[in-house]
Amino acid sequence: MEIPGIGEVTKNEEFGWYCSDEVSIPVLRGQKCRIAVKDYEVDESREDFHVAIDNFLSADVSVLRDAEPYIFQYYEQCKGADAAEEEFPDINSPGDIWTHVQLGENPVVTRRAADDQDVYVSVECGCDWEPEHGLQIVFKNGREVNKVGPYDGHVTNADAYADERLNGVIFRQN
Repeated sequence: MEIPGIGEVTKNEEFGWYCSDEVSIPVLRGQKCRIAVKDYEVDESREDFHVAIDNFLSADVSVLRDAEPYIFQYYEQCKGADAAEEEFPDINSPGDIWTHVQLGENPVVTRRAADDQDVYVSVECGCDWEPEHGLQIVFKNGREVNKVGPYDGHVTNADAYADERLNGVIFRQN
């Protein structure tokens, strides 16, 4: 099967997702990734996936820079809980976080089941301040970051906390 924007894909039988060959992702600093597309085969509006993939592939690192303050809030929240740990990194400003983030290699494109039913691209990353839960960065319609925080598999904070008032909240402070 071919998906516009990422070309020929193969089905991952374990998950039922379609995976591309490696492609360079500018927003992820040119990193080569395999893009996974979830539930594409059964979706009635596949064009939404094409648009989100195209947006994601044409976004540049400025989209991540716009998310720096939220990722830094996540770091600070973790620092508040774990600052006494010997190996906890010392990060002084939002712009310094990237030396402590390992960008994910397998973005997942999926449609949100609830509310807006838009298509989202979720990237699971590693980060030095929270090695267990990592960092999830989600791009709404592949265009803009709409959620950051520990990886939980949800594409919005409204879904993660079952609270529609959190629609549009990029990082939820505990």
